Amino acid sequence: QVQLVESGGGLVQPGGSLRLSCAASRSIFSGYTMGWYRQAPGKERELVAQISSGGRTSYPDSVKGRFSISRDNLQNMLYLQMNSLKPEDTAVYYCRSLAGFWGQGTQVTVSS
Repeated sequence: QVQLVESGGGLVQPGGSLRLSCAASRSIFSGYTMGWYRQAPGKERELVAQISSGGRTSYPDSVKGRFSISRDNLQNMLYLQMNSLKPEDTAVYYCRSLAGFWGQGTQVTVSS
């Protein structure tokens, strides 16, 4: 069964950190660009980080310098390290394979 399963979300205070994980089926992970997206209530889903199969990364200005995407190609795992979190980072975070698959999402809430 092809799947992407996110974990690691939760409630964190402003300025805090969280690390999201995404466990992927090998067939949709190996050789594919992977990404993390987020969707806040009332807003469109947006890309927050992307990593190629070779490890090249890209970020929008809103998270650059605070978020870091990485992947473990042996374990078929995708990660998102989020530092200096802000209330506006509150959203459901999704893992995506450019093979055309999405995870179910994990909630991140940044609040005091």
